[in-house]
Amino acid sequence: GLGLVSYCLVVYYQNLKSYSAGMLTALSNRIGDVMLLMSIAWMMNFGSWNFILYLEYYYLDFNFKLIGFLVILACMTKSAQIPFSAWLPSAMAAPTPVSALVHSSTLVTAGVYLLIRFHFLIMNYSMILLFIGLMTMFMSGLGANFEFDLKKIIALSTLSQLGLMITILSLGSLKLAFFHLLVHALFKALLFMCAGNFIHLMSNCQDIRYMGGLILKSPLTVVYFNISNLSLCGMPYFSGFYSKDLIMEYYSMMSLNLFVYLVMFISLGLTVSYSIRLVYYLMFNNIHIFSLNMIKELEDYMIYSMGFMFLIVLFSGSCLMWLMFNIPYLVMLPLFMKMLTLIMVLFGFFLGVEISKFTLSYNLILMKKMNMMYFCSFMWNLPFISTMGLNYPFLKMGVLNMKYSDLGWSELLGSQGLFYYMKNSSVILQYIFNNNLKIYLIMFVSWMFLVIINNL
Repeated sequence: GLGLVSYCLVVYYQNLKSYSAGMLTALSNRIGDVMLLMSIAWMMNFGSWNFILYLEYYYLDFNFKLIGFLVILACMTKSAQIPFSAWLPSAMAAPTPVSALVHSSTLVTAGVYLLIRFHFLIMNYSMILLFIGLMTMFMSGLGANFEFDLKKIIALSTLSQLGLMITILSLGSLKLAFFHLLVHALFKALLFMCAGNFIHLMSNCQDIRYMGGLILKSPLTVVYFNISNLSLCGMPYFSGFYSKDLIMEYYSMMSLNLFVYLVMFISLGLTVSYSIRLVYYLMFNNIHIFSLNMIKELEDYMIYSMGFMFLIVLFSGSCLMWLMFNIPYLVMLPLFMKMLTLIMVLFGFFLGVEISKFTLSYNLILMKKMNMMYFCSFMWNLPFISTMGLNYPFLKMGVLNMKYSDLGWSELLGSQGLFYYMKNSSVILQYIFNNNLKIYLIMFVSWMFLVIINNL
């Protein structure tokens, strides 16, 4: 499914980087497929696949826990959670902007949806899922603040929101996770369309450092883009606010330690930070791609589609909230905890503005911290670990085996050794036959004599 579609889309470019990205995507998703097939096969121990019927009876059984573990691994792979996060930004190297963004950033919610359906299997692993979701949120938010590829920023943004869904799901709130999944799909769809427009206008250039001044060239698309970005940040009365604010307040009511609170709220601030940084680069920066250009709004059908999505983004949050929660959540918190979400949104806003204003002098200072910068921007080295990190020991063993076994002792004791032995023996005999007729005749007569004696 997802792995095959991603592979077919990504390898369209026919170069080494696309082949590597497509293969990483396909093989990473095969892990999830294998885990699902193993869980289905292991269910044969119960004699039926209708596990709802014997859920309470086998809840603490080892087989049931093992099935839950396999399903969780499959969902983590499909939703690109740590340590399987490397394939999602790699899948951004697809042929067209919109198809790449859509297929890589909406189909990945399949893992979260599967976890919602199998929520009774994950109760034994809720704390593990909580920390995995938190680390994924923090890692992707940090990486997006160092990234300059527009597609990868949106991929990391989706990864951050997936981490948020996994986190709130591990705390036991299924409806909230599903609510955020639906709302996120709506405002992210508008974000995809706007990003695809920008990449098309910039002659398929994806680097945000070349973009700028688009508020003058394409004002309507920029307005739609900003609305979807503000919804992603959780600004009040946009659709993302209704799910994000409710999630953060529900989260604040839980009895969790300081580390969990700290990482969660910092990740929320980082989300706002990379969104504002992206808006700053697209709107207030100078355009650097062509000295002569003709950048304008696209055709009407694209504008109409984005306008329709714009209305949905504005009103879907409150509509879905009243549809899904017939009894609204009642959250009782102190004033500071109630306002902490908005405080972190404002903090992320100012952080994003300051990051965007960094000058050359700061970049030169940052060169001294190059290792730390690479560590943050390359997703904590997960792409290297997922590719060469796993393959290198086996490839090294293969090289040594080929060097010392296949090209060494096997050749010496096998075919090549026999060939050299026979060749050297024939050289000696040839030397004797060519240089001394007497020796040749004596050996021939001796051989004939032995044959005659043997036959008598």
